[in-house]
Amino acid sequence: MPHARASRLSRRSLLTAGGALGLGAALTACGGGESGSGSSSGKSGAWTFKDDRGKTVKTDSVPKTIVAFTGTAAALHDYGVKVKGVFGPTKTKDGKPDVQAGDLDIDQVTILGNAWGEFSVEKYAALAPEVLVSTMFDDAGTLWYVPEESKGKILGLAPSVGISVYDRPLTEPLQRHLELAESLGADIRADKVTQAKKRFEAAAERLRKAAKAKPDIKVLIGSAAENLFYVSGSNLSADLEYFKQLGVNLVEPPEKAKKDTGGWFEELSWENVDKYHADIIMMDNRTSALQPAALDKSKPTWSKLPAVKAGQVVPRVTEPIYSYDKCAPILEDLAKALEKAKKAD
Repeated sequence: MPHARASRLSRRSLLTAGGALGLGAALTACGGGESGSGSSSGKSGAWTFKDDRGKTVKTDSVPKTIVAFTGTAAALHDYGVKVKGVFGPTKTKDGKPDVQAGDLDIDQVTILGNAWGEFSVEKYAALAPEVLVSTMFDDAGTLWYVPEESKGKILGLAPSVGISVYDRPLTEPLQRHLELAESLGADIRADKVTQAKKRFEAAAERLRKAAKAKPDIKVLIGSAAENLFYVSGSNLSADLEYFKQLGVNLVEPPEKAKKDTGGWFEELSWENVDKYHADIIMMDNRTSALQPAALDKSKPTWSKLPAVKAGQVVPRVTEPIYSYDKCAPILEDLAKALEKAKKAD
């Protein structure tokens, strides 16, 4: 689960409060509330897009001033759609692009917030946004990284689009991001796009074959914090649901062990980090998580894990950039890890 360390599960109840806009700016009305999914767009004239909340967003023309969650902006960038502003992990402490920024030129976008809870409403209003886009990690319509306390002001300034990455396999949000990009003017038949999709499909088949050839190799999905180690189950996360669909043998914490985390993951103390046997460990690669190099130095129990001793620890792209270009390597890397893996004792 893409959990923000500072607020833990509280973000799953985000966006429940309204708020009046106090900036003196004119409000742009959002679209209606039709149910269902799918999208449509006019190449000229009005623009509409039906998002995964069942809301149809309408504007007089195809939006040009787009603001998006960083990972979503990176996916749109891969399809040739430019955004003006981003919110979410974008720039690291040393000024380099965060892993979630993909190929975005982070010096060419306005960063409205770089961490959980940060979102400059003033900067957002100054951009005169035409649409805001983010992903959703629940079925309540919560827009990822849009702070609860300023939700009313933010969503009052422009229509919003929510794309769900919750409780569905990777292929579904990939398709929805592609549809959104096309509606915003992307040429989805361009060679770069079609070749990326072919690469993704080939990677999926490679992973399927690797999993079939190594059915006894157990893969644990982990994330590290100073006091806790998180073990994710395959349900709810788009990447893990797809890995399981392709036959990867994932460690599955029991539902009762995940009940306090909304069903996403089990929390283990570092003393109990060896609860599950794994031959491969995939570790959360986000900057909010402790990385294996740091754990090697600070957590003795980590170094004793069989997969660690066997050198079979690989990164997990916990919040994928939902373009075929960025998701194909995720499948290729896991397939390669399985192809090389041996049982770890």
